[in-house]
Amino acid sequence: NEDACGYWTGASSAFACYVLADGAGGHGGGDVASQLVVETVLDRYAHHPVATRDDVLDLLSKANNAVISAQASDRRLADMRSTAVLLEIDARRQCAFWGHVGDSRLYCFDQGRLVHRTKDHSLVQGMLDAGLLHNSNSLSALDRNVLTGSLGAIDSFSPEVLEEPYSIVDGNAFLLCSDGFWSAFSDATIESMLQGSASPESWLKTMEQSLSAKLGPGADNYSAIAIWFTDHRSQFADHRGHADNR
Repeated sequence: NEDACGYWTGASSAFACYVLADGAGGHGGGDVASQLVVETVLDRYAHHPVATRDDVLDLLSKANNAVISAQASDRRLADMRSTAVLLEIDARRQCAFWGHVGDSRLYCFDQGRLVHRTKDHSLVQGMLDAGLLHNSNSLSALDRNVLTGSLGAIDSFSPEVLEEPYSIVDGNAFLLCSDGFWSAFSDATIESMLQGSASPESWLKTMEQSLSAKLGPGADNYSAIAIWFTDHRSQFADHRGHADNR
C-alpha cells in the first residue's frame, strides 16, 4: 500500500492540519515516500500550528526535502516519489488554506455543492488543458498515472497553493483523496453521495462501498479523508483502504 494519510488537531481545536500522500517508485520506495511526507508535515505542523499560504508552501517544501534526503541515504530509494495534498484550518478565523503536488486531490463543497477542486499535475490534465483529450475520456486514458509534478524530484516540484484564505461557513465539507479513490467517480457522483449522507463517516462508507464493487485485479490503493463543518466546528473522519495488487 503506497498511500498514507493523517491529521493533527490541537487540544484547543483552534487549528487542524490534514495531509494525504500517494507514493511511487521501485524497491518499496513508494510507501516510504508517502509515509515520510505525512510524518514530516504533521510533525512540523504540531510545533507551529497556523493556517497561512506561506506555511502550506513551507510544509510541502520540507516534505520534498525529506524525500530527497532519504533518496540520498539509500540508493534503493533513489527513484521514489510521492504526491501530496494538504489542508490547514484556523477555526478561530474560520478560514482554510490548501495546496498540492501531483494528482492527489482536494474537493471543497458548500451546502452539498462542489465549489473548488484542485487541478492534477499530470499528463492527462495537460492534454485536457491543451484540448487534446475530452474530459469524458480522461479517467480511462492510458497515461493517467503519468505525473508532471511530484515530491522527490527537484525539477518537478512545483506546488500549487491557494492564493487567498477560504472563508469557512457552516455546511462546508472537504474531501482529500488519492487517485485510486477519485478515479472511480465523477465529480457529480461524489457530490450526490455527499448530499445523501448524514455524516462524514456515512459519506465515506457510501463511497467506499461503491468503489469496492468496482475493484478488479491490479486495482490501485485508495485513501480518503473527509471533514465537515457544523456550528463553526469541524467534524472529521478518515478511511484508508488497500486493494491487493497481486
